[in-house]
Amino acid sequence: MAEENRVVLYGMWASPFAKRIELALKIKGIPFEYVEEDLQNKSPELLKFNPVYKKVPVLVHNGRPICESSVIFEYIEEVWTNSGPSLLPQDPYKRAQVRFWADFVQKQLFEGMFLLMKTEGEAQEKGIKEVKEKLRVLEEQGLKSLLGEESSPFVNGDELGYLDIVMLTVLGMYKTHEEFSGVKIVEEEKIPTVFSWLNRLIDHPIAKEVGPPKEKVLGFLHFIRQKLLHSQAAA
Repeated sequence: MAEENRVVLYGMWASPFAKRIELALKIKGIPFEYVEEDLQNKSPELLKFNPVYKKVPVLVHNGRPICESSVIFEYIEEVWTNSGPSLLPQDPYKRAQVRFWADFVQKQLFEGMFLLMKTEGEAQEKGIKEVKEKLRVLEEQGLKSLLGEESSPFVNGDELGYLDIVMLTVLGMYKTHEEFSGVKIVEEEKIPTVFSWLNRLIDHPIAKEVGPPKEKVLGFLHFIRQKLLHSQAAA
């Protein structure tokens, strides 16, 4: 790869934010090097390229770092305009709607799923109900309008785009989460549009390519849950 066009992504396999950038680069067909970070022992390069937050993802293009997944996403769209499909709709209104619902998925669903990991008993039951309600809102207020009557499989059309990628990195492993928790989260009979869309995302070849093994995810979920429950008990 020519040095003037060198792209390096610093990420961590379980980070949904880093995974979004990996997916975006692959969908756009942008050659890049991937550096796996150990967040318990961060590399000097990561600390140099992201001295403010000291976290992944970091995209380094021509030696210059770009940090924060949403900022990196915009950078990719603006720089590689002629590479692969656009990750956002061309229509300004639909583009705004995609950004709104991507923000909803990130703030409401991701944070809701995280809350389930650190709660037990009644608090967890309440959290499960809230996540299901937010999925219902996405179904009725967002996705039906975004997909409309079009025959395209994804919100972005025939290829994954911004909202598709965000949803994939939040709930793409929902079956593993359900197996881990013993709780049904994504119910086909209640949210059929979300259910079918989500499973199309999961079945995408690039999603399968970058997705981690189920056993590795289960181990990580167990580790994170024990760590969070211990922190809650010590608080």
